Amino acid sequence: MTGRALYRAIKKRLEQADKPAFDAACLLEKHLHIKRGELPLRGEALVPEAVCTALWADVERRAAGEPLQYLLGEWEFMGLPFKVGPGVLIPRPETELLAETAISYLHPREPVAERTARLLELCAGSGCVTISVAQETGCEAVCLEFSTDALAFLRENIRLHRLEDRVCAVQGDMLRAPRDTLTGSFDVLLCNPPYIRTDELPTLQAEVCREPVLALDGGADGLRFYRALCAWISVLRPGGLLACEVGMGQAQDVAHLLTHAGLMDVEVQNDYAGIGRMVRGFRTLDI
Repeated sequence: MTGRALYRAIKKRLEQADKPAFDAACLLEKHLHIKRGELPLRGEALVPEAVCTALWADVERRAAGEPLQYLLGEWEFMGLPFKVGPGVLIPRPETELLAETAISYLHPREPVAERTARLLELCAGSGCVTISVAQETGCEAVCLEFSTDALAFLRENIRLHRLEDRVCAVQGDMLRAPRDTLTGSFDVLLCNPPYIRTDELPTLQAEVCREPVLALDGGADGLRFYRALCAWISVLRPGGLLACEVGMGQAQDVAHLLTHAGLMDVEVQNDYAGIGRMVRGFRTLDI
């Protein structure tokens, strides 16, 4: 069977998926090592039977609802590749707002007594946010992650981007007090916590349900981790930035929590779809 014929067959098999043509092209690129744009030029060559077998196994897994990103084993965030798979949250475009906010905050800052800026990310998952910021700004960072499975991907991604000297992965629970988890202070605190209400989990798309429930379940009202986040303001240096991603309809509630906890200049920022997706504020200087 030729690559072009396989493409047509896979697209037909995945017709129930949101983007069957895209999924088919990505899976062909993985197994045939042909860039998606090159298929029209190189798609007439016969594909070895062993390759067809492995490719079609992935097609059937995709048809059964397994996320494309897990099948590919890698996904892009902020223009960089990140290893992903079962057990870790898949990087999403809207989360780039979190990274961009930290980069904008850190870039204009003047060095303080030749000190390198420090960043802490809670619920770090694959590490895509922190690693992107560290690559762009040169900051040092600590990534806190509870899940053993996600922690393995986090450490792999730190190695992939050769940041072992500046980015540290720590296993820990953000629901515990900061003093019980780590020491030190930070210029930036980032968090993309679980924020889906527990009763909404069964209504999620089938492939989202394949992602780890630990990374999705935000408790009865979806705000459990944001309440815990308020205790972590204490690790910020005066004037330090806190920014967190929020679910649809949660922005004002989270902004109220953070304001009540003592952050100043708390604001909601919309994503590219106009949805309140991020809340950010600064630790008061009067401490």
